[in-house]
Amino acid sequence: MPAPDDPSSAFNAVGKPKIRAKAHVIPIQPAEGDDLYEVRKKVYPRAVTGRFATWRWIMVWATQLLFYGLCWVPWNGRQSVLFDLVERKFYIFGWVFWPQDVFYLAVLLIISALSLFLFTAVAGRLWCGFTCPQTVYTEIFMWIEQKIEGNRQRQMKLDQMPWGGHKVLVKGAKYLAWAAIALWTGITFVGYFTPIKPLVSDIAAFGVSGWSAFWILFYGGFTYLMAGVMREQVCKYMCPYARFQSVMFDPDTLVITYDTARGEPRGSRKRGVEPRSIGKGDCVDCGICVQVCPTGIDIRQGLQYECIGCAACIDACDQVMDKMGYAPGLIRYSTENAIEKRWGRKEIVSHVLRPRVLVYAGVLAAIVLAFAYALVSREDIRVDVIKDRTTLTREVEDGLIENVYILHLMNMSEAPRTLNVSATGLDGIRIDGRTRFDINPAENSTATLRVRVPVDSASKGSHAIYFEVRAEGYADEFVREKAVFIMP
Repeated sequence: MPAPDDPSSAFNAVGKPKIRAKAHVIPIQPAEGDDLYEVRKKVYPRAVTGRFATWRWIMVWATQLLFYGLCWVPWNGRQSVLFDLVERKFYIFGWVFWPQDVFYLAVLLIISALSLFLFTAVAGRLWCGFTCPQTVYTEIFMWIEQKIEGNRQRQMKLDQMPWGGHKVLVKGAKYLAWAAIALWTGITFVGYFTPIKPLVSDIAAFGVSGWSAFWILFYGGFTYLMAGVMREQVCKYMCPYARFQSVMFDPDTLVITYDTARGEPRGSRKRGVEPRSIGKGDCVDCGICVQVCPTGIDIRQGLQYECIGCAACIDACDQVMDKMGYAPGLIRYSTENAIEKRWGRKEIVSHVLRPRVLVYAGVLAAIVLAFAYALVSREDIRVDVIKDRTTLTREVEDGLIENVYILHLMNMSEAPRTLNVSATGLDGIRIDGRTRFDINPAENSTATLRVRVPVDSASKGSHAIYFEVRAEGYADEFVREKAVFIMP
């Protein structure tokens, strides 16, 4: 039996029974119908027409004609845009880029980032609403769905129907159409990395390579998944832009806004009734702005991160206002300050061109101009010089000192070049051996050159010399590359 003062004893020091406090645990029960994760409610966007819908379709046509058509445009016996990973050369019209040109890619990414910052600071998620691939392909897939299944009401009715012959036929036709678009999208994507015409021929002959088939199915499958199945879930939960956009917004950023002072209190009424005469605002509470939203939000609740800025609610609300005989613009592009202070267009524009925007625009313009100048002034020939490490220096016949160099001669153009190489920098310097090289279009050549100088032409140590490369018949194509000559 344990001692009374033993912690494990049931008695205290005076021999009386210990009173233990019983822990009262209240289990947390989820509310009825409340799950850990929100169950997705399918969004059935209502078709809408208007000026912003027209602009969205203009951007759909512009981006997809560019994407699907550019790889089929011939240029100098090849396709106009080809990222040849095997040969490690990127062809963009008349330009040929090599791995050494990764600098251009870095600058292009910087330009893209600054453009996004600028557009977001000025007009919110303008990119998301009109040119983002997720938005563009979702628009295409929804259009196919509406053509096959019908309008919003018919789609909802079809989904509620039990499976039968009619539903299988309609759904199957939609899925096949989606799959065809997704598959062709995957083929086109791979066609920018593998020549598109041979690729299509191999597919038609069932002779496509394993890697090409993998990437076609991978990219096509993700197009189908993102645009056809997940849709608004990508914008709401997967896209990082939706999460950090708020740090680029300020009270003078143009966003889609609902004019609460004008619209509230909302309520139904007959056409032509003056809303203030019945104590109501201009909003008739029809809910069409919610029905046309591709992410299923109610813009009347204020700016939300789910809003992609497509402006479908503006088109829908303006049509309702027109039917009711009210002025348009109950939902419109405006700013937080403009709504609060009742600014007109002049005040809005004057505040849009604020220091933050001007800095973005100025930096972006400077980088774009520098990038354009670098592309225009890009040399058609290039040379890289590597000192041969096996033999740093040696004495040869006739009292000459010889250093060996490896030259990589690159023809960046799509016309053949004949390059003449010479060396300068020390008295009596000359190249022993071949100095004239024929380079095919968009090709390179490696040459080993032995450079010799008289033993008394320089002191012991390292000395700067220069390799000069000239293209025959092109007086303006000249490259001068520095190297080091070692005297023993």
